[in-house]
Amino acid sequence: MAHDATTASGTLAPADGLAGVVADWSSDQRAFKKVPWGKAMMWIFLLSDTFVFASFLISYMTVRMSTTVPWPNPSKVFGLTVGGQEVPLLLIAIMTFVLISSSGTMAMAVKFGYQRDRKRTAALILATAFFGATFVGMQAFEWTKLITEGVRPWGNPWGAPQFGSSFFMITGFHGFHVSVGVLFLLIMAAKVLRGDLDSERPGFLTGRRGNYEMIEVMGLYWHFVDLVWVFIFAFFYLW
Repeated sequence: MAHDATTASGTLAPADGLAGVVADWSSDQRAFKKVPWGKAMMWIFLLSDTFVFASFLISYMTVRMSTTVPWPNPSKVFGLTVGGQEVPLLLIAIMTFVLISSSGTMAMAVKFGYQRDRKRTAALILATAFFGATFVGMQAFEWTKLITEGVRPWGNPWGAPQFGSSFFMITGFHGFHVSVGVLFLLIMAAKVLRGDLDSERPGFLTGRRGNYEMIEVMGLYWHFVDLVWVFIFAFFYLW
């Protein structure tokens, strides 16, 4: 009859191979050396999402460099007329400022969360959600403007037909991420105000009693969304 190997101190030695991996992951809630499961899984999700956005941007750059038809000038396409003067990329600059500002409010929400300051934490989460909703609203205005001007996934009045499909695919996918983030931020703000994180009330996005790590997990997602927009802004609007 086989016996498990023991160490010099009398404790069981870790198993080898796949059995060891399974035993390690199932033995404790903290398989990542005191890293919460929620944070670890969020990092894994963000890594997979990075590959998706990278594939979109690489495909866009490949299409743009290989097309023989002139690519539309972003400064003219995304410009706005203010006081009779056309201002290039005005709306995009405002959108970028709003989204980057939301990263600041999210970071402060995490800080006050770990200090267990419920009112400030909830207020900053709501401010972040407001910035995100404002960004989505301006993106909806941008889409409406371009559709009115004749931009479609299969063509546009200014040049290469791939412009429309690239624009709607990349900005739409990112806008979906922002919209989902706003929804989750509103849920988190309500939980903070009700004291769910302090009482460990059963439910969605609660976490451990008295621990505000779920806000940090939400912050990871939100900062990722902001970082992706920086790359979209650089490659799609400035190039």
